[in-house]
Amino acid sequence: MHPDELRQRADDERQRQQTLGCRLFCCSSTGCLSSGAQEVLDALADAAQAHDLTDQVEIVPTGCMGLCSEGPLVRVEVRDQAPVLYHSVGPLLARLIIVEHVAPALTGEGPTQVPRLLADHHLPLDLPFFSKQHKVVLANAGEVDPANIDHYLARDGYTALAAVLAAGNPQQVIDDIAASGLRGRGGAGYPTASKWRNTRLASGEQKCVICNGDEGDPGAYMDRSILEGDPHAVLEGMMIAAFSIGAQTGWFYIRAEYGLAIERVTVALRQARKQGLLGKNILGSGFDFNCDIRLGAGAFVCGEETALIASIEGRRGTPRPRPPYPSDAGLWEQPSCVNNVETLANIAPILRRGPQWFADMGHGASAGTKVFALTGKIRHGGLIEVPMGITLREIVEELAGGAAGSGALTAVQTGGPSGGMIPAHLFDTPVSYETLQELGSIMGSGGMIVLDQADNMVDLAAFYLEFTVEESCGKCAPCRIGGTQMLAVLRRFQARTASADDLVLLRRLARAMQQASLCGLGQTAPNPVLSTLTYFEEAYHKAMAKTSES
Repeated sequence: MHPDELRQRADDERQRQQTLGCRLFCCSSTGCLSSGAQEVLDALADAAQAHDLTDQVEIVPTGCMGLCSEGPLVRVEVRDQAPVLYHSVGPLLARLIIVEHVAPALTGEGPTQVPRLLADHHLPLDLPFFSKQHKVVLANAGEVDPANIDHYLARDGYTALAAVLAAGNPQQVIDDIAASGLRGRGGAGYPTASKWRNTRLASGEQKCVICNGDEGDPGAYMDRSILEGDPHAVLEGMMIAAFSIGAQTGWFYIRAEYGLAIERVTVALRQARKQGLLGKNILGSGFDFNCDIRLGAGAFVCGEETALIASIEGRRGTPRPRPPYPSDAGLWEQPSCVNNVETLANIAPILRRGPQWFADMGHGASAGTKVFALTGKIRHGGLIEVPMGITLREIVEELAGGAAGSGALTAVQTGGPSGGMIPAHLFDTPVSYETLQELGSIMGSGGMIVLDQADNMVDLAAFYLEFTVEESCGKCAPCRIGGTQMLAVLRRFQARTASADDLVLLRRLARAMQQASLCGLGQTAPNPVLSTLTYFEEAYHKAMAKTSES
């Protein structure tokens, strides 16, 4: 495909969409599909056909629309009318949407507002959950059919890649990413441009770029949803990264449990190859690039880049000491660049809008936006994208709608098993890599679980530590032995047999693991324990008090 053909195809698709009387967007993410979204899609199609509306109506299965606690979601966009969003849609309600809303609106006989029969399922789009977000990575979520490349092209898809290839200046791309302040969204927050620059400067005949889709935190599903809802955006970012570092090969590493994500990435790769966007001489630039998928077996430790590389090579997924870093000797000893799904999805928007646009969002050294999976004891749970620097209070009380029940909210857990519990009196903290670390937690991949007074902090610390003990590769003694010993101490608190000495022992074990473990899994595994000891030590003392009373 020539760049002019790319532009023409995008224009044709935009014109086609403008001729439609109505477009119906139905969330078809894993969450909504598990709640019956496919039946909703079928009911919408049947009802549209029954009312002879198929020429005027397009039904679009999309990625995650965000408000997962209210799915399946259906958004109705009738030409020249304001969009309307319906929640908790089933097959019967889907038929009513066609009969009571779409058909009358297209004939000019219907109201411009929500029909009475559908009012109980209407969600205002000015709800803070939607209006407080700033979407960059999720800009196409709920807007495109992820299995239709033309939908992506119509939203400026692959224009950043075309511009980069036409300019032919890899160093300028790296400089632009550096100027944007983009940091890795996988948890560590390492500057993306530095990783690209190091890989580009490394000596080696073959180089490769790897997309890390091995998301494994309990309660986190950001990367899965991005791959499900906008796979071409990740692929475009991956291709720009490959051009910048001098790579011709790429790998998607995705957990095998993410069946829908794998399916949609597979379709995206097939479509890109068919259109000449993968393979030889891409867009007539002389740039060659091919990409494939490797499935992870579900080991949490394979989120660490050296363990991930070992897994792709067919070996047991265990970390190795660094240096050498993957940028010097990675996959099959080739210089390799490993980037998280969300990191790669940021690349094309940054290059289209300019690095300063991205840098102007955020807080201090944490530029841009961050996607979070928002769950827990809240009214509105789901996927959100917010600017760095937003406070935890804004997220919990405005976007999430506050507590779901009568219990007072006590903490937010960020960073998954490697993160910590942040108490309610610190909810005015701005969210950034540095501020969360200062509080004894981490950004992590983006899980955010809101807790209330019914949650027992000792039990939660034990839950997360048990997870990391089970997921430890066992290669280094501090993690293998230290985690097991810490969990044994926590079990004593749960059994109400702990003593004051156990508090001292927990802290000693935690510090040893942090300082001596080989990889990030062991180094951060004590975070849930240490944060609860820091902010909720009374929970541990209560466990000991019952022992003395007995």
